[in-house]
Amino acid sequence: QVQLVESGGGSVQAGGALRLSCAVSGYNYQGNCIGWFRQAPGKEREGVAAICGFGRTTYYADSLKGRFSISEDNAKNTVHLQMNSMNPEDTAMYYCATGLRFGGWWSVDKDFNYWGQGTQVTVSS
Repeated sequence: QVQLVESGGGSVQAGGALRLSCAVSGYNYQGNCIGWFRQAPGKEREGVAAICGFGRTTYYADSLKGRFSISEDNAKNTVHLQMNSMNPEDTAMYYCATGLRFGGWWSVDKDFNYWGQGTQVTVSS
């Protein structure tokens, strides 16, 4: 059974930082794609960042480059999302996803097979 468990969410003031973690079990994501999505109230889910392929290429939403950083700890089957210089627009539920379908793209949520339950991030001004 594939399980993705996110942690690290919470409340932070604007300008602060958070580090999210996603622990994966039951699936070897290394060589596939694993990434983070977020969904703010009233908005569609959007791709935040991902690590994909055997070359472990990293991808970021253009608007988040320079503030967010994705990394993985293969020994612990865990992926992290470091979020810096946060602002209220970063408030959302953050989800971890893996199991990208053949021909899929990292930022398209319907292309992923496995999802975590999400962790809430709230940034206050």
